[in-house]
Amino acid sequence: MLYTAYEVNRRAGAPVVAASGLTARALSALPPRLGGATGVRHLRAVCEIASRARPTHDRPDYGITSVQVAGRPAAVTEHAASRTPFATLLHFRKPTVTGQPRVLVVGPMSGHFTTLIRPTIRTLLADHDVYVLDWHNARDIPVEHGPFGLDEYVEHVMEALRQLGPGAHVVAVCQPAVPVLAAVSLLAAAGDEAQPSSVTLMAGPVDTRVNPNRINEMAGTKPLSSFERRVIDTVPARYAGAGRRVYPGVVQLTAFMSMNPKRHLSAHVQMYRDLVAGNTARAESTRAFYEEYGAVMDVPAEFYLETVGRVFQEHHLPTGRLTWRGQRVDPSAIRRTALLTVEGARDDICSPGQTEAAHALCTGIPAERKRHHLQQDVGHYGVFSGSRWEAEVYPVLRDFVAEHASEQAAAS
Repeated sequence: MLYTAYEVNRRAGAPVVAASGLTARALSALPPRLGGATGVRHLRAVCEIASRARPTHDRPDYGITSVQVAGRPAAVTEHAASRTPFATLLHFRKPTVTGQPRVLVVGPMSGHFTTLIRPTIRTLLADHDVYVLDWHNARDIPVEHGPFGLDEYVEHVMEALRQLGPGAHVVAVCQPAVPVLAAVSLLAAAGDEAQPSSVTLMAGPVDTRVNPNRINEMAGTKPLSSFERRVIDTVPARYAGAGRRVYPGVVQLTAFMSMNPKRHLSAHVQMYRDLVAGNTARAESTRAFYEEYGAVMDVPAEFYLETVGRVFQEHHLPTGRLTWRGQRVDPSAIRRTALLTVEGARDDICSPGQTEAAHALCTGIPAERKRHHLQQDVGHYGVFSGSRWEAEVYPVLRDFVAEHASEQAAAS
């Protein structure tokens, strides 16, 4: 039903979207004397916004072709280091740069493509050899490839770390804090040489019993069957993943936007004013954000429901009940990996304290190899994107990785 309703709305609105785009382009082509008229500028702004007011299922490009390394530009190319039906391990190569610490970035599988954390990746590339788990849209994955739940997510992280090899570092952005910590715990328990030198957990729900917010309360007050009934649907026949049960990306987008509708409305009103006034740079910045925000991917139903049930409702990791393929996950087994947690003081998605809770679980890590950073004056996204991420959060992460990369080099 969810897919049907979405497709009906999309098709019904398609003529308006197309006509708005054509009108905006026609008005933009007018001579300055006509195009600069007040009425024309207002109409063009309305049409430009309306022509883009729809979600897409197209993964945006990362668009990272060069970065500054030690004050000089360095070319960046994407290379698929490995691939499964559910994810590609992307290596952002810098052919002219060597010797930087290898970092695996694991982004959320929560209705948006991994390109949403492009700012995190771009900033990290200045000082690190970056690999990224780029999750695929479940709508495009044939059912014969099987289910994808928390166990499969954890396995993908472990295999990626094995591919990077000893001495790598891993950064979990938001949702994957639990499966990444689980993966590191399992590698440690097995004595696997792929144990990373450091793990950084950024704004992730390690223990949602701490300082609960409205998302936690909503997840905890409804039975899992309610989520399955209300937000899970089956991919229609016209897509490659036909028959796969998914949490549609458009549902997640709607949920995110409904959390703070005034902010999103205000942003669009300001974009309209900027377009009318000719503030094209600021309008383009807002438009680019919402084009990225509106690029959605479907999430496998197994992963979504297991995350809600085992992470947000039953708190399996902090209560010692989390298992991976029947094996208990024990964070106290981690001894060789340093731990950094990062939170935003104004985060209303993952409240302060929920990520820091990892320190109490990782009892095998010496205190001098642990660090927590609470970033003032930022919400959820400010932890890993924006000016404060670049100026205040990133230096903490960079120095932490560098310190423990040096330890690894000395030990070897």
